[in-house]
Amino acid sequence: LEKELWLLGVPIQTRHNEVAPSQFELAPQYSGVSVSIDQNMLTMSVLKDVAERHGLVALLHEKPYAGFNGSGKHMNWSIGDDLGHNLLSPGKTPHENLKFMLTLTAIIRAVDMHQDLLRASIASASNDHRLGANEAPPAIISIFVGDQLSGIIDAIIEGRAPEGASKAGMQLGADVLPTLRKDISDRNRTSPFAFTGNKFEFRAVGSMQSPAYPAAFLNTILAESLDHIADAIEAAGGPSTENIQKVVRDTLTAHQRILFSGDNYSDEWREEAASRGLLNRPGTAEAHEALACEDNAKLFEAFGVLSREELDSRWHVQSEIYVNKVNVEAIATRDIAMTMILPAAMDHQRHLAESILALEKAMGADAAAAQKEVLAIVTDAIGRLKASVDTLLAIQREVEPMEDDLAAQATAYRERILPAMDAVREAADLLERLVDDDLWPLPKYREMLFVH
Repeated sequence: LEKELWLLGVPIQTRHNEVAPSQFELAPQYSGVSVSIDQNMLTMSVLKDVAERHGLVALLHEKPYAGFNGSGKHMNWSIGDDLGHNLLSPGKTPHENLKFMLTLTAIIRAVDMHQDLLRASIASASNDHRLGANEAPPAIISIFVGDQLSGIIDAIIEGRAPEGASKAGMQLGADVLPTLRKDISDRNRTSPFAFTGNKFEFRAVGSMQSPAYPAAFLNTILAESLDHIADAIEAAGGPSTENIQKVVRDTLTAHQRILFSGDNYSDEWREEAASRGLLNRPGTAEAHEALACEDNAKLFEAFGVLSREELDSRWHVQSEIYVNKVNVEAIATRDIAMTMILPAAMDHQRHLAESILALEKAMGADAAAAQKEVLAIVTDAIGRLKASVDTLLAIQREVEPMEDDLAAQATAYRERILPAMDAVREAADLLERLVDDDLWPLPKYREMLFVH
C-alpha cells in the first residue's frame, strides 16, 4: 500500500498498529486542504484494491466490531496567512503571539457558536456506533488546549499575569504572557477537537467519509468568527494592541464553556456539558437538524459557500442516506436471524433433545439433568430471537409509511429501529455462544478477530 501510494504521489510517512486486532493507522505529510483531501480519498480506494489482491478485505467502517476500538480519521487542521505563516504556531515575538492568541480566540468562539454544524459535519449511521467510546470522542463538541494554554486563557479572562510570565512575553489583557512552546506535548485522546502544538486535531471524522465536508464547515465557521472579531476590533476603535486585548478577553470570557480538559467519555462530563449549555446530539437524526436551521442557512449564504437550496438538499440527501442505510441493515439483521441463525439454533436444539432422550433411555430419567438445563437455555434464547425479530418487523412496518415526513422517519429509525436491531443482536450473540460450531453457519466472533 505504501509503495503504491508513493508512486501516486501520496506522501505516506507513518504507520503503526492500532488498538483493535488487525487495525492500523497511516498518516501523510500535511499539505493544502484540497490536495490533502484528494490524497485521502485516493488512499481509501487504493487500500481496498491492494487488500483484495492479497486475499484480504479493508474495513473502513467506523465500528465493524462491538467491544473494540472504532476507526476514524484525525483531521489535523490549521490556518495560514497569505504569506504562508501558520497562524496557530506560537511565535517568539509579542506581535507573533498576539496573532496566535487572536486566531485561537476566533477558533474557540467559532466552535462554541457552531457546535451544531461541526456535529452535523461528521454525522452518519456508521459513525454513530463509534462516537462516545473506544478511542472515539463523544457527540458533545468541546475543545482541549492543554494545561499551558488553559492557564493563559484563565489568566487573560481574570485579568492577571499568567504563571511563568516574564517581561519578554506579550501584553494581552493581563500583565504579560509567557513564551509559548511550539512543541506542546500534553494530549487528551478523548477530546473531539484538541490543540496539538501548532494545529487542531478534529478527532471525530468518520473513517468512511470524505474530510471535505468537515473541512468546509470548519473553514466557514472560522471565517464567520474572524469576521465578527474584526468588526468588534473596529468598533472598539481600530486594531491597537489595547483594543485587541479587550476583544480577546471579552470573547474568551463569553465562550470559555467550550473548553474542557477532562475525560470526555465520562458520565460526569455529559452532566457538566448539559449544565454548561453545550449540545449533545448523539444520533445522526438529531445532528442533521443543523442543516435545516435558518441561522446556518444565512451563515453559508453570507460567505458564499452554500446557497439555501444547496444546504437544504444536503439535509434531504443525508437524511435519506441515513434512513436507507439503517433500513437495509435492519432487513439484513432480520433475514440473517431468520434464515441462518434460527435454523442453526433449532438444529442444535433438536440434537440436544435427541441426545437427552437417548441418554435417559440408556441410563434413566435423571441421567440428563444437566443437558436439560442447557436445552432450556437454548430454547429460551430461540424464543427471544424469534420475538425480537417479530418486534423489529412490526416496527419496520410502522415506520416505512412515514416517508412523507423524512425528519420524523429518521428519528423513528434512530429511536425505534436501532434498539430493535440491538435486541436481535443480543439474542443472536447468546446463541452464538451456545450452538455447536459445526452447525453455526457464520464465522464466529472469535474466529473473525483472533483465528487466522
